[in-house]
Amino acid sequence: MAYKNASSTYKETKVKTASQGQLIIMLYDEAVRQLTLSIELLQINTSEKKDPGKIEKISKAVMKAEEIITELMVSLDFEQGGEIAKNLYSLYSWFNRELMEANIAQEMDRIKTVRDMLLDLRNTWNDIAGKHTVEPVNREAVGLNIAG
Repeated sequence: MAYKNASSTYKETKVKTASQGQLIIMLYDEAVRQLTLSIELLQINTSEKKDPGKIEKISKAVMKAEEIITELMVSLDFEQGGEIAKNLYSLYSWFNRELMEANIAQEMDRIKTVRDMLLDLRNTWNDIAGKHTVEPVNREAVGLNIAG
């Protein structure tokens, strides 16, 4: 129990002290992690007899990724981001539509496509954040809980 508390405290502190770029990368990391989990569960569920319990876990993982993508959408700054922000918004909207439809149909390939594209965006953000390091900001964690 103490380990779980320490881990949770560490994650919360990491989120509160992260720069904007680091927070975006954390969101991408968690979305990719959730989609990878859903793909793994789908692979198990298709090789075995369909298990309703696994279908629920798959759906929850995909929906968590959709929530994260929505968080990324609402965090876009259209004034400063201009055309890039508009393009990201369109891409995030497409991701959520694709994930919703893939979740309903339990289509692994569509989930993989979105996951791979999110991973590419994550790596791009990581490159940008590495080049433009800003002092971390101490903030209270609000909104989506990516700490666990």
